[in-house]
Amino acid sequence: MNNHENSIKHGLFNMGDLNVALQQYFTGNSYHQSLVKDPQVNVTVSNVSFEPGARTNWHIHHDGYQILLVTGGEGWYQEAGQPAQRLHPGDVVVTHDGVKHWHGATKNSRFSHIAITAGTHEWLEPVSDADYQSLD
Repeated sequence: MNNHENSIKHGLFNMGDLNVALQQYFTGNSYHQSLVKDPQVNVTVSNVSFEPGARTNWHIHHDGYQILLVTGGEGWYQEAGQPAQRLHPGDVVVTHDGVKHWHGATKNSRFSHIAITAGTHEWLEPVSDADYQSLD
């Protein structure tokens, strides 16, 4: 089985460090590398990578949005009340203002995306293990 470890760790963008600053809002290990964090620009751009099984909590972006550009591995994206979407390199996801959602790696693959984010986060509950394990 290919869990995409090499392509994630040695990809186009630096994988970054273990994401300890936001660890309480994630299940499993994720890594973060800021690409654009300029106070004169109203968005942040980050490379976020996930180990197999790692994922964000449910969350909402207020007064903004989030665009995910999938760069490696296989992952999931789900909006509340909708089925989860499997993601592959080249996929693009746009999350509009106020939409509750989560994203992360599949059970057996690492996953990375560029996150372009405007506004503020509201972090919510973790994705339940039962709901996550039911995804195939």
